[in-house]
Amino acid sequence: MKNQIDLLLKELKHEAQKTRQILERVPEGQKDWKPHEKSMSLGNLAIHVSEIPSWLTLTLNTSELDFSKEAYNPTPFHSTTELVANFDKALKDAVERLEKTTEKDLDDTWTMRDGKNIFFTLPKSDVLREWVYNHTVHHRAQLGVYLRLLNVPLPGTYGPSADTN
Repeated sequence: MKNQIDLLLKELKHEAQKTRQILERVPEGQKDWKPHEKSMSLGNLAIHVSEIPSWLTLTLNTSELDFSKEAYNPTPFHSTTELVANFDKALKDAVERLEKTTEKDLDDTWTMRDGKNIFFTLPKSDVLREWVYNHTVHHRAQLGVYLRLLNVPLPGTYGPSADTN
């Protein structure tokens, strides 16, 4: 049976292919577009999705993230090529970091907070599954809806899409 790290690496790489295909379709010149006034803009959502693999590295390299000490500043991008390159770099770093991880490292706890307000404290293995992997799938799906509303043909994710039949 494979160990937990092998399984996490396999899933990371498998899901990354799907995420990259969606990011490759983000149209240039529409970064400010929103499907609703309360929605994140296309550009902000796309860069958010591209940066999520870096959270794996952050989680494994630290014991917490405190928003009161570290403001989130998304990486600006000017083209779809830059967006995908940002994702590729974050993914490469994440894979390299996970390959150096031990099973024991995954048992260490990690906390997300904003000063005294603690959002969660979990074992790092759970943080990777919930905050990194599931978070990616969630926002990748949102990005797919944005692209559909902009009439951008979508790749298949877990089988063919209406555009790949």
